Amino acid sequence: QVHLVESGGGSVQPGGSLRLSCAASGFTLSYYTIGWFRQAPGKEREGVSCISSSAGTTYYSDSVKGRFTISRDNVKNMAYLQMNSLKPEDTAVYYCATRCSRVGAAIISRNGYWGQGTQVTVSS
Repeated sequence: QVHLVESGGGSVQPGGSLRLSCAASGFTLSYYTIGWFRQAPGKEREGVSCISSSAGTTYYSDSVKGRFTISRDNVKNMAYLQMNSLKPEDTAVYYCATRCSRVGAAIISRNGYWGQGTQVTVSS
């Protein structure tokens, strides 16, 4: 059975850091691109970052470029999102999903597996 499980969310003050983890099971993560998406209340879901299957290529949305870093460990079947210099506007539920890609300026997932999400709250 396929599962993606996010962890590492929480509450942090502006300027702080969090590291999100995405654990994959039931399939071989190394066969897929994997990315991070977020959705804030009342807003559309936004693609944040995407990493190729070999980790040779990464994409970031303009809103997080220079602050977030995506990585993966194909041996452990894991993906990560290091988030630094967090801002209140980063507050959202964060999801990991496979089969991500960049289409123009957007990061999307086509027919990917999705996790259940983890809440990130940035507030003073």
